[in-house]
Amino acid sequence: MIRLVTGNDAKGLLQVYAQYIETPITFEYTLPSVTQFQARINRIFAEYPYLVYEEEGRIKGYAYAHRHMERAAYQWNAEAAIYLDRDCCRKGIGKTLYRLLLELLRLQGIRTVYGCVTLPNAASERLHHSLGFTDVGVYFQAGYKCGKWHDVIWFEKKLLPHVDGEEPLPPCGIHDLAPGLAASLLAQVNAALEEDARS
Repeated sequence: MIRLVTGNDAKGLLQVYAQYIETPITFEYTLPSVTQFQARINRIFAEYPYLVYEEEGRIKGYAYAHRHMERAAYQWNAEAAIYLDRDCCRKGIGKTLYRLLLELLRLQGIRTVYGCVTLPNAASERLHHSLGFTDVGVYFQAGYKCGKWHDVIWFEKKLLPHVDGEEPLPPCGIHDLAPGLAASLLAQVNAALEEDARS
């Protein structure tokens, strides 16, 4: 099932993230503590979606979005991220999580979503392209980890139209969506996952 994050998820989420800490997929060098990770979750989930995927009560993946840049004019953008337990990759879970994340962001009023991927990462590039992201450009030798310099590619996807001269409403917070809207979307997605599991 996919659900919104809770205050008890930090340890399970960190176990998924820990699988990538010794790789260039994340540019972080040191695994944060559970307390530090929980603080990150709280900060992000105060405004943006934070989705958790679990199987038989065990967290196997997650996806979230956060502010892309800090200046006021950037407030209609968000940056998305996803991490899956290695045994969950290539099963369609990432696409399902990401698609739901994008829909929640659209409902919040986010106009453009960005994704950043360390190269090479064919699976992540395929995922973004399959969901309609386009390539923005490459930051060459943007980060040093695991004994070498790494390029990163940026993707973008438009969720809502941009109309010059039309004053856009500020995006709403994830908790300010119409009551039951997020729950309804989650129920639809989970029903489809259950149907797939039976077939």
